[in-house]
Amino acid sequence: MGGGNHFIEVCIAGDETVWIMLHSGSRGIGNRIGQHFIAQAQREMERLFIHLPNRDLAYLAEGSELFDDYLEAVGWAQDYAAENPKVMMSAVVKALKKHLKRLEAEEFVVNCHHNYVEREHHFGSNVWVTRKGAVRARDGEFGIIPGSMGTRSYIVRGKGNPDSFHSCSHGAGRAMSRGEAKRRFTLKDHRAATAGVECRKDQGVIDETPGAYKPIEAVIAVQSDLVEVVHELKQVLCVKG
Repeated sequence: MGGGNHFIEVCIAGDETVWIMLHSGSRGIGNRIGQHFIAQAQREMERLFIHLPNRDLAYLAEGSELFDDYLEAVGWAQDYAAENPKVMMSAVVKALKKHLKRLEAEEFVVNCHHNYVEREHHFGSNVWVTRKGAVRARDGEFGIIPGSMGTRSYIVRGKGNPDSFHSCSHGAGRAMSRGEAKRRFTLKDHRAATAGVECRKDQGVIDETPGAYKPIEAVIAVQSDLVEVVHELKQVLCVKG
C-alpha cells in the first residue's frame, strides 16, 4: 500500500450499502522523482546565476530539457499511482468474495489523484496545476475526502468553484506531526478512539490515531462552496500498511 496514511477500508453508508475505500499512490516513487528534480532545479539556478530568496523556490523553465524530463517522470509515476489502487481493489473484492458468497458489487467507482500535476485551463489561460493534498472538484465530478481510522469519510460531488481552481481537500489533514502524536497519545487513547473499528491497535500506528487529524466534520463544513456531500461513510474495517 505504501506508508503514511495509506489504507484499505470497508465502510458502511447511511443506506447500509457497503463501500470499499483505498488510499494508495506511487509507493514512494513519486517522492523520489520529486527530490531528484528539486536538486536538479537548484543546480540549474546556480548554473544560470539566478538568485532566489530561498533555494527551495528553485524551478525548471517550461520548454527546457529538464522540464520535459520532469513531466515524463511525473506522468509515469501518476500512471503507476492510478493503476496501483485498481490492482488492490481487485484483490480486495476477490478476498471478500471468499467469505461473502452472495456479494454483489456495483460498478460505481470514484478514482481521484491527490498529489499530481496536470495541464488545465483557468482564468483564460492554460496553466500547470499542482494539487498537493487536494483533489479535483469540477462541477459534477465525484471525489473522496477521507477522515481518519476512527472517524467518517465522505463521497462528494464538486461544484466547480473557479477560485479554488476546481479543487477541494484530499482529507482531514493532520492536526500535528507524527512525532507529536506519538508523544501525546497513549495506546489506551488510540483504542478508545477506534472503538467499533476492526483495525491495528498497537504502538506502531499511534501516529495515525484519529486525534492526530483535524475533525473531518469541520473540514467538510468549511468547503461547502467547493463540494456537496453525496455519501457519508463509517468504516468498520481499516487495514494500514
